[in-house]
Amino acid sequence: MSSDSLPPEIQEFRSRHPDIGAVDVLLPDLCGVYRGKRVPMDELDKVYGDGVALPGCTFAVDITGETIEETGMSIERGVPDQICRPVAGTLAPVPWAAKPLGQVLLNMRAPDGGPFPLAPRSLVEMLLTRLKAKGLTPVVAIELEFYLIAGGREPGAPPQPPVSPRSGLPQNRTQVYGLAELEDFEAVLDEITASARAQGIPAGTAIAEYGPGQYEITLSHVADALKAADDAILFKRAVKGVAQRHGFEATFMAKPYTDQASSGMHIHMSVLGPDGRNIFAAEAPEGSEALRWAIGGLAETMPACMALAAPGANSWRRFQVGSYAPTVIAWGVNNRTAPLRIPAGPPASRRVEYRIAGADANPYLVLAGMLAGLLHGLENRIDPGPPLVGNAYGAEAPHLPTTWEAALDLFGRSAVLRRHLGDSFIDTYRITKEAERAKFAARVTPLELDWYLRSA
Repeated sequence: MSSDSLPPEIQEFRSRHPDIGAVDVLLPDLCGVYRGKRVPMDELDKVYGDGVALPGCTFAVDITGETIEETGMSIERGVPDQICRPVAGTLAPVPWAAKPLGQVLLNMRAPDGGPFPLAPRSLVEMLLTRLKAKGLTPVVAIELEFYLIAGGREPGAPPQPPVSPRSGLPQNRTQVYGLAELEDFEAVLDEITASARAQGIPAGTAIAEYGPGQYEITLSHVADALKAADDAILFKRAVKGVAQRHGFEATFMAKPYTDQASSGMHIHMSVLGPDGRNIFAAEAPEGSEALRWAIGGLAETMPACMALAAPGANSWRRFQVGSYAPTVIAWGVNNRTAPLRIPAGPPASRRVEYRIAGADANPYLVLAGMLAGLLHGLENRIDPGPPLVGNAYGAEAPHLPTTWEAALDLFGRSAVLRRHLGDSFIDTYRITKEAERAKFAARVTPLELDWYLRSA
């Protein structure tokens, strides 16, 4: 095919990056793990023209990569392929790769070309279509915390804090917002930001967080919630790739250290009305009536959405009193102990921050749950009650589920989530994660052997 007949996105990409010889085509699964292929550059036009065939049971795979047959999505159906299409605007270079490489995000489509009901990205797409029909446009920013850990770790060995390239000392102290901690790892953090921006990801401010080697980088607000989720999941790949290039590992595991802070994913959302103005805006710090309704819906759906926000066994280690990971259902103004927080700021910036998710969660699924709660609250004008003042951990408020099993049960029984996310997705996700939970629970751990082998 001549260069003139190539899709415009490929033409522009090749003109800007003539040395790139292959492109990774990336499909994030339920767990946010990438599945896909590496395609020679001269075959990329086929990807744009014909799509990429991948099994539909890609969305019935647990965190270990095992397909869960109980979902009925695999052998029972003959393991059929579905067509995946490139997501416009995501063809980009991979700056950290050892040799010139590109990447493009995929989304699986239904046979009629519409959204595939099990694809996490499709859930967001469908919910945004419903909001658009009401003249509403969510504006979203996602904050992600992660740990840099020392490289060269033996398989199965516990993580260790990284050694500072500047001082040669391990970063074993906690200095939240510390500038010295930023300076110690300036080279890797700067390259993460530069690589993200080279891919069109609006990476912003970097801060040192509570744990040694723990950082947060905020992605800027965008009036395209689907792009915000795309950016977040691609950002994770960039962080891990750049860290490895510098001799470190990076992890978005919710709690890699027993005695250190956990890593969260916080989503900020405001909503533009038909006139382009923020419907949450108000002089009052607690925002508009519409913001109260939205918070009411988010609060009602939050217990069931914990299954999406805390998707694995380790996720549940975040939820400890005083840990800044929420344990009760509450909302507050400028209150980080509440799972639904209205940050301080000028009236036009009124928004809600959704604080229940771990950094290990799939951004599409957390956002889909949040959008479902938003729709539920706005459509039913749900009153969330008064805002919480003070420490939410000591408040007399309903508690969030405390176990993975309980959250999956609430998720499977939620009529609201079934209405907004669909029965097929709810059932497939619940069965897949229940199988993962059972598999994890059946394992005998080194700690059990240490405690019980000789004493029992």
